[in-house]
Amino acid sequence: MNIFYKNPGFEHSIDSIMLFQTEEQTPYWSDSLLYFYPQVDSQTLAKLSFAARKDYIAETLYHVYHREIKQEMDEKVDAYNRHFTKHKEQIEDALSEAFALDTRKIFNDVTGNLTMNPVCPRFLKERCFDVFYKNSERGAIGMSLHEMIHYLWFFVWNRHFGDDYGEYENPSMKWILSEMVVESIMSDERLSSINPYYPRENGGCVYSYFQNMIIDGKPILETLDKYYRELTIRDFMERSYQYCLTFEKDIRSHITEAENKTDL
Repeated sequence: MNIFYKNPGFEHSIDSIMLFQTEEQTPYWSDSLLYFYPQVDSQTLAKLSFAARKDYIAETLYHVYHREIKQEMDEKVDAYNRHFTKHKEQIEDALSEAFALDTRKIFNDVTGNLTMNPVCPRFLKERCFDVFYKNSERGAIGMSLHEMIHYLWFFVWNRHFGDDYGEYENPSMKWILSEMVVESIMSDERLSSINPYYPRENGGCVYSYFQNMIIDGKPILETLDKYYRELTIRDFMERSYQYCLTFEKDIRSHITEAENKTDL
């Protein structure tokens, strides 16, 4: 497996940002833009249609990118690529063991796109994901490990369940489960030692609302971690998914409440 980082340019950043500025998005996803870019006025943004919103954000951030950010992004491309190469072997060893396959033979064409977007989407079929440019090379590898776990998780999942990749995106329960299991897989010392977001006290490698989610009287991440340590990867997938389906109403209720809160 290999990741090649690049700066795809300003237009890519705007397109990425707009994925989280639709009417359907909750404050959990949309408001980070306002935190990192105070030049964007929230009241102005709220009054605009989606098309006008995109024009306003692009116009507002154009000079920010070209005068303040572009050079830093270009420099970080090299730093990110060097740092990943340095740790590539131990990453492959850990993830090969976690997923019971040889990761050296697959996913050697993944692209990490540096972006202005504080929220970093990933695209399974296209084998690319976004990395927020404010990350150091250590932060970038932490984010990249999270995404590589997704690629490998659904690679194994798809071959086990024979379902469709279209089922693996938000808000499906398959997507929700994939976001929660990252913490257990990341706990391997070969991965956690190079991830500055691990453990939770450093911010965590899963969404914050999973960290305090109590299901059936217990923290859900503890339940999933127990299954992960006791079962083979495919048995873990089956058991954890059935558990999530059993408590789907409670899981979704917790997520909905968390995502509609904002501190901004």
